[in-house]
Amino acid sequence: MNFVQDASLALAFVLNDEATPATDKVLDSLGQGAKAYVPALWWWEVANVLLLAERRNRVTSAEAHRHWVRLKALPIEVDLAASDEAWTATLSLAKKHQLTIYDAAYLEMAIRRDLPLGSLDLKLRSAAKSDQVPLLPEKFRDTVCA
Repeated sequence: MNFVQDASLALAFVLNDEATPATDKVLDSLGQGAKAYVPALWWWEVANVLLLAERRNRVTSAEAHRHWVRLKALPIEVDLAASDEAWTATLSLAKKHQLTIYDAAYLEMAIRRDLPLGSLDLKLRSAAKSDQVPLLPEKFRDTVCA
């Protein structure tokens, strides 16, 4: 099943301390024909978190690079139309749910594409539930995630 993916879920694919059986199941789906859709900003978000992980000594520079290469090899497609929605549907969702415009971009894409949203961000997950957007992983722990 295809889905929209935010950076929090993608990083659980490569940072061992954030992985769970539920996130591993979503990752496995990418190896079984599923595709993840992301807005262009996703690459900068992922790069930033990997850089911060390196600065905080969670990973070495070499590990961060390997994680980047691993993520680049996944079937991830940038949704170029997402930027067209920034000042319309995305802004509306950000206001409605008190989200950043960045997080609202993922929700907008999931709604527009009629796809589940893959995220570990609790505020974004709550907004998606409110708008009846299916979530991946379907069940997730009640802790705050990046």
